[in-house]
Formats: sequence, C-alpha cells, structure tokens
Amino acid sequence: MKRITAKTMRSTATLLLLLVSICSNAQSKVTEFKTFVYTSDELANDISKLNDERDTSRGYLGDLFTAASGSMKGIASGYVTSFIDLGVTAIGSLVTRNARHRKEWEEAVKKENVYQTVINSVSEMSDFYDAPSFDGAMDPKGMRFDGIGCLRTEGQDTLFYISCHIDRSKLHRIINHSKFELVLDTLILSPTHSNLPNTKLAIPFSFEERKDFTLTMDITLSSSWMNEIVQLQKNQELGTFHINIPADQRVLDDKGFLRYVRPAGEPSRYQVTGESFIVPRSYSGFRDERDNFKDCWGTGEYKLTVSIKESCDVTDTYRSNWKNDYKHRKQLAKKEKEEGLLEQSWEIISKQDWNELTRSWVITTLKAPASIISNDLIDRLGLDDGK
Repeated sequence: MKRITAKTMRSTATLLLLLVSICSNAQSKVTEFKTFVYTSDELANDISKLNDERDTSRGYLGDLFTAASGSMKGIASGYVTSFIDLGVTAIGSLVTRNARHRKEWEEAVKKENVYQTVINSVSEMSDFYDAPSFDGAMDPKGMRFDGIGCLRTEGQDTLFYISCHIDRSKLHRIINHSKFELVLDTLILSPTHSNLPNTKLAIPFSFEERKDFTLTMDITLSSSWMNEIVQLQKNQELGTFHINIPADQRVLDDKGFLRYVRPAGEPSRYQVTGESFIVPRSYSGFRDERDNFKDCWGTGEYKLTVSIKESCDVTDTYRSNWKNDYKHRKQLAKKEKEEGLLEQSWEIISKQDWNELTRSWVITTLKAPASIISNDLIDRLGLDDGK
C-alpha cells in the first residue's frame, strides 16, 4: 500500500495557502483534489508466476484484431474530456406566500444536499505495461498499473483519502479473462469536513439537520489503440468500478472521522464493485537488424475518469423548522449582499505529473468559481487548463 509522502503533503499545504491568499476577498469555496494512479513492479512478477503455473498451450494472448473485435461487442465508447458544473444556491427572493417560501426552501436544501465533481486525467497515461510484447495485444506480462487513490487536504489536515489497489486474490482473472478487480485498502472520511451543504452561505454540516451521508465514487478506465489491420479504436470504455460508502454518525471517531485500513490478507469492509479489461496494446510492427519485419505491440495508453459524489438528506426536525431556517438564510444572504436566487458557475482545471519517488501519476484538480479563475491564477498554481 502506497503512502502519502511528507513532500506531497507539504506541496498540498503550499498550494492551499496560496489559494487562500488569492481568494480571500472573493468569499468563494475552493476545492482541491489530488488523485494518485499507482504502479507496481511486483505485480508483473506475480502475474508471470501465476501464468507459469498454467498450461502454456492455452491461446489466451490472441492478436490485436481479436481484441478490437471483442471490444466492439461489449465495450461502449465515450469519454468526458472537460467538466463545468452549475451549483450553489442561496435563498433571498422577495416572496410573500408561505407555500412559495416552503417550496423554495425545499428546492434550495435539495440542491445543497448533493456535491459532485469529476476528475479526469489530463492526457493519456502511458505504459500500462513495462515493455512492448511480441505475443499479442492482450499479453498481461509486465502489467504495472496497480490502482488509484484520491486525497483532499486543508492545510496539514487530511479531510478525505481513499486508496484502491489491484485485488491480489483475483489475479487469475487477468490470466483467464483479461480482466482485473480493485479492493479498497484505506479510507479517511468525515461528513462534517465534506463539501456539504453545497452552498456559499455560512451553513455548516450538522447531524441535527442532515442525515444519511453517503460517498459514492465511480472510476472509469478507457483507452485508444490501433490494431494490425490499421483500425483505430478510439476512447473505448474498458470498465467501471463503483464504491458506495455510508457514513453514519455511529461509525465516526471522537473527531468526526471514519478511518479504515484493511488488514493484510483480509477482504475489505467496503466493497468495490465492477471490473475492467486490461488495456489492449497498440500494434507497432518493426524491422530488426536483418531487415526482417516482426509484429510488436506497445505498452498501452489509457485514461481515467473519477466521479465523486457526496449526498445526504435532511432530518425531520430540520424540515419541521423550515420557517426559522428560511429567515436565517435570508439574513445570511443579505449580509453577503446576495439577493434572490444565486447561481455561480464553477470550473475545474487540472495538472498531471509523474512522481518518480512514489511511482505514481499525480493528478492535481482544482475546482473554483469561474469568476476567480484567471491565467495569472493558473500560472501561479503551476496548473494547466484541463479543457
């Protein structure tokens, strides 16, 4: 299991301090995620050992044309390349009827009870395998992709962390079916330190007002490749993983956090459903030193899309007290000079780097109001516009 290094934590702290200084006058919520795509040199050895135990006459390797044909039967195309969402609603409209007030309160709270963001790899991540293959498009030898993690911090504090790795107990599925599964290893989660309620108003998360907090996370792997008859398979979805984690107040520690580390060799308490095909290698024939043409398949390029959603519901007590809360919201909106129904456009910018120390890709994703996103901000943060 990979660890978050002190260097990574310091870099995150520096980034957030810079954001605070830039955005202090904007009264805007800024959210930053770091996503880690793990790699492992040991995984390739484990797969090779498992493969050596099998009958080597089995034709599981196949050629790239077969891989492409199979993908068209069961793999749908499609990939999200950029993301802009509308969110954050505050109430302050001039209404007189009680029924209208109640309706607007319900609509505002319903929107506040959901926070959603999408994290994309900025460009294709190369080398799903550590070396080209002379045996076929689906040759698993040298597979080095080993999972994904996601981190959100505030200063030196970790507010959210999740890491999932290749399920070592199911490596036989890579050999038998060219598919792999993930297992959740580590989780740090806190409803009171989440992005809920999703509003610009100064309303904190409270278990007296909110219930049924749930984190859902979807990880989608896609790839593009060329087969040996020069057919391009573009942005083919290879698989999706789904994680659903309810965080009831009873499972939190005295600081309001759910903390979990999977014991070595044991099943995870939190299931990761779904599966993915391994990445097909792209055909790249070549001529050797004797000018003999040979078939060769590459190291596999791929993209990742990670969707994170936080959601909850309101308690019966909070709903029955809606009138007082409605008045409180109007006062907050007036204080912040916000009248009527406020809608703010948010934008995501991303940066992607390879970290040699942790042997992982690091995708830094910043979500902030579009009104404060500028070229100067992007330059000072060292981020590239991900669109």
